[in-house]
Amino acid sequence: MRIAVVGGGPAGLYFALLMKRDWPALDVTVFERNQPDDTFGFGVVFSDQTLDTFKTADPESYGAIVDNFAYWDDIEIRFKDTLHRVSGNGFCGCSRRSLLMLVQERCRQLGVTLKFGEEADDIEALKRNFDLVVAADGINSRIREGWRERFRPQVDLRPNKFTWMGSTRPFDAFTFFFKETEHGLFIAHCYQYEVGRSTWVLETDPETFAKAGLESMDEAASAAFLEGIFAEELQGHRLITNRSLWRNFPMIRCESWVSENVVLIGDAKATAHFSIGSGTKLAMEDAIALHRAFGKAKLDVTAALSLYERTRREEVEKTQHAADVSLVWFEQLRRFWDFDPLRFAFGLMTRSKAITYDNLALRAPAFVAAIDTLVADEVGPTARRKRDGSPVAPAFQPFRLREMQIENRMVLSPMCQYSAVEGMPTDWHLMHYGSRAIGGPGLIVSEMTCVAPDARITPGCTGLYSDEQEAAWARIVAFVHANSTAKFCLQLGHAGRKGATRLMWDGMDRPLPAGAWPIISASPLPYYPESQVPREMTRADMDRVRSEFVTAARRGERAGFDMLELHCAHGYLLASFLSPLTNHRTDAYGGSLENRLRYPRELFRALREVWPREKPMSVRISATDWKEGGLSPEDSVAIAAAFAEEGCDLVDVSTGQTVNDSRPIYGRMFQTPYSDRIRNEARIATMCVGNITTADQVNTIIASGRADLVALGRPHLADPSFVLRAAAWYGVDTPQPVQYQPGKDQLMRNTPREREELTELKLKAKPGRHADAH
Repeated sequence: MRIAVVGGGPAGLYFALLMKRDWPALDVTVFERNQPDDTFGFGVVFSDQTLDTFKTADPESYGAIVDNFAYWDDIEIRFKDTLHRVSGNGFCGCSRRSLLMLVQERCRQLGVTLKFGEEADDIEALKRNFDLVVAADGINSRIREGWRERFRPQVDLRPNKFTWMGSTRPFDAFTFFFKETEHGLFIAHCYQYEVGRSTWVLETDPETFAKAGLESMDEAASAAFLEGIFAEELQGHRLITNRSLWRNFPMIRCESWVSENVVLIGDAKATAHFSIGSGTKLAMEDAIALHRAFGKAKLDVTAALSLYERTRREEVEKTQHAADVSLVWFEQLRRFWDFDPLRFAFGLMTRSKAITYDNLALRAPAFVAAIDTLVADEVGPTARRKRDGSPVAPAFQPFRLREMQIENRMVLSPMCQYSAVEGMPTDWHLMHYGSRAIGGPGLIVSEMTCVAPDARITPGCTGLYSDEQEAAWARIVAFVHANSTAKFCLQLGHAGRKGATRLMWDGMDRPLPAGAWPIISASPLPYYPESQVPREMTRADMDRVRSEFVTAARRGERAGFDMLELHCAHGYLLASFLSPLTNHRTDAYGGSLENRLRYPRELFRALREVWPREKPMSVRISATDWKEGGLSPEDSVAIAAAFAEEGCDLVDVSTGQTVNDSRPIYGRMFQTPYSDRIRNEARIATMCVGNITTADQVNTIIASGRADLVALGRPHLADPSFVLRAAAWYGVDTPQPVQYQPGKDQLMRNTPREREELTELKLKAKPGRHADAH
């Protein structure tokens, strides 16, 4: 078999050596347009975990690499005259040139043919003359671009500007410097990669870049300017340039990595932002994955390439998602600039979701203890403390909305049960809410409760438009109040164009085959092509629906609810006014965002007028429609601010479900960034929701200032005692009915011992061993 590797970077060279080592008879040639000793950039970074991967893949090159590495364990954050140092991170830096020379030498030893100073971008000739063509030619891959119609790349050019420089200043930690200047904000990501050499990645936003006049500066002038900005941090050392051009980072994704006998690896197929230090890691792990695929496929090219893409894509996309979240944190730095420096540092450490509260508690317990104190101090006199006087974990600190105090930050998310009969909640609902309340959440939010028979989503949805329904809800609320400390929020909504549909398990959002009722919406647009076409609301309809909401709210007050939430999300009636995808009106209620907000604001105002002043109100919104042309992040902030002006106390931040062809990007805590933005730009309390599954994640979100409350749905469905178990884990006493007290006592006895044992195991395994921490 003849193999052509196009690109002599870490990915291409590493793949070549692995293949030649295991199958010496293979003819493996690496084509590199540059000379062997050309060097661009400065250092590369690997985690302990990544080095372990290299050790397994090729012990010989691993040994040579680690002999040339500078190792650090700490991350240091310099922000507003403060210094925070977090240990236990386990990272190594190495000269990019040294790495390339080491891997080149290993390739020569094994008999790989290395051709330098040669362009190899004629795809047709390559695939004709070689059995396998590996495109490892980087971000500007000519092979990828030559076959764009096959690989279908998507490039997201990010707004921040950055440049790579070097210095002779030594570092004993990966160090972040944040500087505010007359021009704006600058960031330096710094680390030592060999004796007497360190990498400086300098980054700034486009406004600062323009104001500083950096566009017109050459490399030397740019370096001199930055030496002035970071004079104190450089400690008398100079900045070194090496093709140190200002650029915008391209986030590259390809729909396909394989075409015929050609495969993309490394930056040619996918990039990950430098702020998580995973570019070279991803590239070399691609090489390992492709090599393993050939081993499993017994050198069958077609089978190996298919296996490679099938098994490797998920890991790459997970890393890219973490990189996306990380880079956005730096792009939106101004949002966090007024944070307490300790919270700023905690947010920086946890920005990509690779590190969480519990991770940090293992590696930097004093840092986490300080965060606990910060959250407790913000709560004030009602902050909860343990017997030794130390504050409880952030998830268990109370939170106040008007005159209502919520005992912890974990919320039972509103989840439709589709189990009502003619709008009447049943014993199922009594069991559902009662058992979860006993489990310990600070707040319970009812499923969307409909304000009229024709406001229901399905025939199984609950309502609050009759005396009988009011009495049934009052029974449930009274049980919750009598047997728990949970507060109970009533969520009111109207299905709009998503009404008259089947139960979730019979075909969610699909129209009823029989018995459907007429539906209304902002515009006459069906949800699915086969869905019922709603009637566009008239002013008379608006008046009627507003009156139905007001009547339901009054019933909710009599039933004893502590809080009221207006559902303006997920494509239901009020959401259909807010989104330009579903509001095509040409009157005063359509067009501009101000107009689209007009009716939802009017309805909220009417509810605020009848809801008791001392009781809080919230609104649930979809912060993005996950579709081009829908709500923008700026829109969601403006919507939140508009409701705040009407007396809203909390924004329940969800996303999507506005149109049937949306394309959400899922992942852990995937909706939290939207809550973060609204909370810290609109300056209103938020509740986040969306694939949040652990109390550790709740602690991370609250401590970093991304939300004030955290709603969990499926975890509560699987475990009604989710909060109680979390309380035992963190050593927090939480109320339980006397009937269940023995179970709580056992949990409180056994869990600390289990946690100690698990912590000991993790410490033995080196808690810093993880990928992409910085």
